[in-house]
Amino acid sequence: MIRLESIGKQNGRQIVFIEASAAIQRGEKVGLVGPNGAGKTTLFRMINGEEQPDEGQVSVDRGVSIGYFSQDIGDMAGRSAVAEVMDGVGPVSALAAEMAELEAAMGDPDRADDMDAIIERYGEVQGKFDELDGYALDGRAREVLAGLGFSAEMMDGDVGKLSGGWKMRVALARILLMRPDMLLLDEPSNHLDIESLIWLESFLKGFEGAILMTSHDREFMNRIVGKIIEIDGGTLTSYSGDYEFYREQRALAEVQQQAQFERQQAMLAKEIAFIERFKARASHAAQVQSRVKKLDKIDRVEPPKRQQTVRFEFQPAPRSGEDVATLRNVHKSYGARRIYEGLDFQVRRGERWCVMGVNGAGKSTLLKLVAGASEPDYGSVARGPSVRMGYFAQHAMELLDGESTILQWLEDAFPQAGQAPLRALAATLGELLTVEVMIELNGLVDLEGRSATSVAQQFLAGHGLIGA
Repeated sequence: MIRLESIGKQNGRQIVFIEASAAIQRGEKVGLVGPNGAGKTTLFRMINGEEQPDEGQVSVDRGVSIGYFSQDIGDMAGRSAVAEVMDGVGPVSALAAEMAELEAAMGDPDRADDMDAIIERYGEVQGKFDELDGYALDGRAREVLAGLGFSAEMMDGDVGKLSGGWKMRVALARILLMRPDMLLLDEPSNHLDIESLIWLESFLKGFEGAILMTSHDREFMNRIVGKIIEIDGGTLTSYSGDYEFYREQRALAEVQQQAQFERQQAMLAKEIAFIERFKARASHAAQVQSRVKKLDKIDRVEPPKRQQTVRFEFQPAPRSGEDVATLRNVHKSYGARRIYEGLDFQVRRGERWCVMGVNGAGKSTLLKLVAGASEPDYGSVARGPSVRMGYFAQHAMELLDGESTILQWLEDAFPQAGQAPLRALAATLGELLTVEVMIELNGLVDLEGRSATSVAQQFLAGHGLIGA
């Protein structure tokens, strides 16, 4: 269905693909893996026709429809979430919008003179809408949105008023409702809570078309895919099996390649030693020349490419008191919706908590209350006097100024540090974000669960650039 034949691609000075080939058959569910910057998004865009390879060919069978979910969702505003989702299906959404306008016109007394024409047009549009199974489509759109955690109020509200994370869910629902022949899913599990993630997994398992997906949630990917395509050094390698099978096969291949490399290196060392020993002796000239020619013809075995790993070491935080955070008789509401009524909650030193609950239960609200990012309507929230707290919000990216450079953001966050160390820090973190160990938590949280800001503070304080 999809064939990539000896493709080559270069972005600026970076060579992304070199004679890379792979194929995806109908109904296959494939995981695409590789470190950040390896070319996963570029591959998606070439399959979707948004980019062309510099060399080779990307072939898509005639009549194959493709739905592409990316992290770049564009602007959304002025329509309901349901209308935005239905818009991806085609003319049905336009007919639904016209029906809504005609219904409003029929209730407008100022247009009484045009009522016959309005009613006639409404009948035509409604007939076309019915022919395209529009009423069932509205129900399907709501079903998908409900699966992704939307309430009825959110479905019918202006999508422009939703947060970035919820807009991502709208974009994902739009692609899923299309039910194309092939889904290209770039990190579909981002911004989803556990209930929505379970629903999405069930949906994708039952999807009859082909899937090519990336995900930092390796367990999520492992439960869905039956094939892996790896991008490594500009090449594409296919593995038949899930993600765990791929890891085992890759590790085995590395061991075998290392053994071949070591055997060849030992042989080369022996041959070179012979040449060096006898190259000055006329009696061995023929043998020396023969071995030199032999070495020139040998295909050299390369050592296996080692994926870079990074280890973080953080000094222990100052010892806090026994009471870290205490909530007493807390009441919290959003409008008419009550989240907490008389909540008592306490976190003590050394404890590790996991907050679980359905959408809207108040998980984020609880964290905001503990962190001081939100205040209770009634009751008290107390944090220990020696507690140092770091808070990473679900939609932390919305707090960043898109017009600022990385250096400007760092200067605002650490005004006491100079430009030189901040540039060094940005360069260091930029390198870290390309390795797989950092992308397991979406590239924004290190392996200790700390935010990038917290890492930066630790770095700067450790080098005496800001106060500890």
